[in-house]
Amino acid sequence: MRDIISFSAAVAEKLQYYVYLLKDPETGQVFYVGKGAGDRIFAHLNRALRSPQASDKLDKIRAIQEKGLTVQHIIHRHGLTEEEAFEVESALIDFIGLDELTNMVRGYDSDTRGPMIISEAIALYDAPKIEIKEAALLIIVNRHYRRGMSAAELYEITRGNWVVGKQREQASYAFAVYRGIVREVYAVERWFPVTARDANQKTQQRWRFDGRVATELQHYVGGSVEGYLSLGAQNPIRYLNIK
Repeated sequence: MRDIISFSAAVAEKLQYYVYLLKDPETGQVFYVGKGAGDRIFAHLNRALRSPQASDKLDKIRAIQEKGLTVQHIIHRHGLTEEEAFEVESALIDFIGLDELTNMVRGYDSDTRGPMIISEAIALYDAPKIEIKEAALLIIVNRHYRRGMSAAELYEITRGNWVVGKQREQASYAFAVYRGIVREVYAVERWFPVTARDANQKTQQRWRFDGRVATELQHYVGGSVEGYLSLGAQNPIRYLNIK
């Protein structure tokens, strides 16, 4: 049977928005979760064939093809509105876990409504909303944060490596934020250039800061910065009070 690389107009209309999975045919492991409409499900395969761009997802597809195998395309849910597709995609990414996927970021609204233990749910909804007046960066560490990590580990995942612009020099403080709650605040002493931890990441030139725990701003720790976060935003950096 020939590979299917597009849907007819009739099929696309019936599917509406859908959530799909890409699976390794050898292991049965899901390596990518996505959402879309029309021929979106086939876009990654077509891109891997036509583009030399490197990424975990495209490299995985090419590796499967080099073995003479075909990526399994699974439509997990269909007949959805776009908002419903966002929700299903996000829930699947959270359930499988980014460490098991080639997705670059968590799904829609995962920062505030994704998996959490009871104490985190209480902290999230009882956390006082704070107004930050200092020139600062909010650094969303959701991807690297884990429960029970040490203060040194939290500092390490917060300080870098990030794609940040020249505005970084105006920031006196960096806030470590996990699921919309401030976990620590650091006084930034200097920025220095580094290379991305992953050689396959698109932007290799990045920045890291040296700093100290900002004892003078500990009143922010445990506060909610939900008002500063945009739903669905993928950039882990937010600039506050910086022109």
